[in-house]
Amino acid sequence: MNKNKRIAIIGAGPGGLTLARILQKAGFNPVIFEGEKSATQREQGGTLDLTEDMGQKALKVAGLLEQFKEICRYEGEALKVMDKTATVLYEDGPSVNAAHTTSRPEIDRKVLRQMLLDSVNPEAIVWGHKILYASSLENGQHELHFENGATEIVDLVVGADGAFSKLRPLVSKETVEYSGISMIEINILDAKNQFPDIVELNGLGSVLALDDYKGMIAQMNGDGKIRVYLSFKAPKEWLHNNGINYENLEEAKPELLKIFEDWSPELKKYIHYANGSIFPRLIYMLPVGHKWENKKGITLLGDAAHLMSPFAGAGVNLAMLDAAELAQSIINHDDMHEAIYNYELKMLEYAGELAAETKENMDLFFEINAAEKLSEVMKSHHVEEL
Repeated sequence: MNKNKRIAIIGAGPGGLTLARILQKAGFNPVIFEGEKSATQREQGGTLDLTEDMGQKALKVAGLLEQFKEICRYEGEALKVMDKTATVLYEDGPSVNAAHTTSRPEIDRKVLRQMLLDSVNPEAIVWGHKILYASSLENGQHELHFENGATEIVDLVVGADGAFSKLRPLVSKETVEYSGISMIEINILDAKNQFPDIVELNGLGSVLALDDYKGMIAQMNGDGKIRVYLSFKAPKEWLHNNGINYENLEEAKPELLKIFEDWSPELKKYIHYANGSIFPRLIYMLPVGHKWENKKGITLLGDAAHLMSPFAGAGVNLAMLDAAELAQSIINHDDMHEAIYNYELKMLEYAGELAAETKENMDLFFEINAAEKLSEVMKSHHVEEL
């Protein structure tokens, strides 16, 4: 029986935690190995929307959907698309159209992760175990090797360990590649109280200001912070060879403003008002339609399986859906190998479709007249939904 198998999940992100939660509910005892020393070791990132057919579907399987509905932000679904003059070309959301169905409510990544952490048996998470590599054993088991010198032998290892997965090389020769897009993340802390004018411009959801092969992508977070991703179509080396001092925000601001010199003064307030952390980010992706030959005793989920750019909001949604599909396959099959085979068959198909859609979005966001073209696409989609 699979319940007696030793299942290891590498990574305590939303995907790994969702998998552990659903398996535990069914009487399994998986172990999560997480490289970080605690849940608060690092910043968890911004806000994200959970769709009905992916993230929310997984939460329903996990028995957490009602809890999510109590803490999510339906107003965060609001969206504005602008060009560099700050002209709003498309606007949508609960506050704009009362008949609009809120199918993608927002939740801060930190809040979502905490909800999932609270739902899992805390003894199942082993912190401070950063995976170095895994080696295949003859009987389909795997030996896990950790940075702290610890080793474990398991019947199934699930790589939920993100973009630079240490498990992926055991099933696939593909490596992540630079997507052609770089980002510089800046943050406006306590925006609601300190900068009401930028809150009015931004609204309670997200702004996509796109023009000249670059963009300002801004998100209102649940804690009153606005997180801004200054985004660029650029060679990989540009991000670290552009003379911007990422160690000093005030020194960086004039350089950032130069890049957006002919953009609206209203949009440039996102840079002027920044008062929090600044991070340079290279956006990586796996080839669209990434697949691998099924192997005994190992599988992948989330970014480890199908890393894509963030331009369809699919990352966490997909990771959680993967987790639900994998858990249900393990629960419903007596044979573990058959369970993994069936999960991968289904997952690789829907992930491939979403990866293609995400790549199309990325290409669209960084075209000439991107805001105008995106607005036309959004309007046509909205008409189809009505």
